[in-house]
Amino acid sequence: MSSAPVSPATPVNDNLKGYRGPGRAVLERFGVGVWSDVEIESARGHFRGLILPRSITADDKHVVLKIASGYNVGIAAESITKMVEVGRREAHYKIPEKEFPRDAAKPNVMLFGTGGTIASRLDYRTGAVIPAFSPGELYGSVPELADVCNLRTEKLFAVFSENMGPLQYVKLAQRIGEEIAKGVDGIVIGHGTDTMHHTAAILTFMVQNPPVPIVMVGSQRSSDRPSSDAAINLICAAKTAAVGDIAEVLVCMFGPTSDEYNLLHRGTRVRKMHSSYRSTFRTLSDVPVAMVSPTKITHLRDDYKRRRKDREVVINTAFEEKVTILYYYPNMQPDVVDALVEKGYRGIVIAGTGLGHINKPLYPAIQRAVAAGVHIYMTVQTLWGYCGMYVYDTGRDLMSLGVVPASNMLPEVAYMKLCWVLGQTKDRAEVQRLMLTPVSDEITEREPYNGYLVYQGAIPEVQEFLRTIKR
Repeated sequence: MSSAPVSPATPVNDNLKGYRGPGRAVLERFGVGVWSDVEIESARGHFRGLILPRSITADDKHVVLKIASGYNVGIAAESITKMVEVGRREAHYKIPEKEFPRDAAKPNVMLFGTGGTIASRLDYRTGAVIPAFSPGELYGSVPELADVCNLRTEKLFAVFSENMGPLQYVKLAQRIGEEIAKGVDGIVIGHGTDTMHHTAAILTFMVQNPPVPIVMVGSQRSSDRPSSDAAINLICAAKTAAVGDIAEVLVCMFGPTSDEYNLLHRGTRVRKMHSSYRSTFRTLSDVPVAMVSPTKITHLRDDYKRRRKDREVVINTAFEEKVTILYYYPNMQPDVVDALVEKGYRGIVIAGTGLGHINKPLYPAIQRAVAAGVHIYMTVQTLWGYCGMYVYDTGRDLMSLGVVPASNMLPEVAYMKLCWVLGQTKDRAEVQRLMLTPVSDEITEREPYNGYLVYQGAIPEVQEFLRTIKR
């Protein structure tokens, strides 16, 4: 069996916590309760596991077990024919915080906690994963970090990544600057994966020319799951920050499915590409900067900014909030653009079709927006490839209206950069100069031949290739 799960503060006398209706009735019938280790016979087969509290938002027709694999399963109450308690478990809710051991010979790394799955636990009240671990608790759960560096921790926020915004971006950038000035050897940022690529992009613009690595890390699966990627991601991120030579904003996340190494992605060319797969982060239209394992770092390119001994860094936390991404779709109506202008938006990034196209009925609205002082930049919703607005009449017409092609910037990166640029100036020429002047590969001169690889399953030659690699 897996280790005992954590438990909320549940009254001892309520051993059916959260259960009602048929679910409660079947537990009462067989004389078992929450935290009972049981064997169940049902119409769906035999099960062995620990009865968990029921989510208050869930139905009343199932009993929830944590099985030996560490996963939770729901068993329909009406299908259960027998349930025998074979033991009970002590529930331990909190991972104890530990003082990080210090070794004068090791590099000094600062770990900032912002929330997300890498710093979370299961909330049995709702059945959801919620931010809860402090950075000190992270060391308590991943003691291998002490083999890599001296770690200081600071919990800046405790939010899911969808709740990250300019207030958090600014504070994070400022704290990074302060730690660099104090002489830290590297910085790790624990962050939820859903908007990690947004934060990586804005930090690339807000924290320029750092002398040390700034490494963002998260996990797709929480620490209470046996398939969690949290530990290896943290260890690899800490190693990159401690001894790595790449002094840029990086995303350090799971590489292949075989737990062998992580990939280091440049903060302006990375994107989350799968909702739940551990190898979800991809470098788009380029290749990752490096591979990193708990024992070594292998560079995949050499055009990165190197670690330096000075403490110089440019912190510019400008941010204009009235900017949006407009994802074009067929038959989009002009009032969508007009509404944005009426609400005071100062910048629009369009994710257009093909080489950067939208329909002609939108042209008058685009013209009105530009006349009202709105800055409009075109990207492509294909994600890979360049915005080529000189090729067809549509693109040339849009440029004549004032839409500016953003080359091969990813839509989210262009959005973050436009927020940052408009926080500094509204002058149209200066905005365009800043937007089209690369800071860290948000625009590249060319895309490598292997920067776009999509393997389509079931095709014979692809299947033959997949059989040759580890899975």
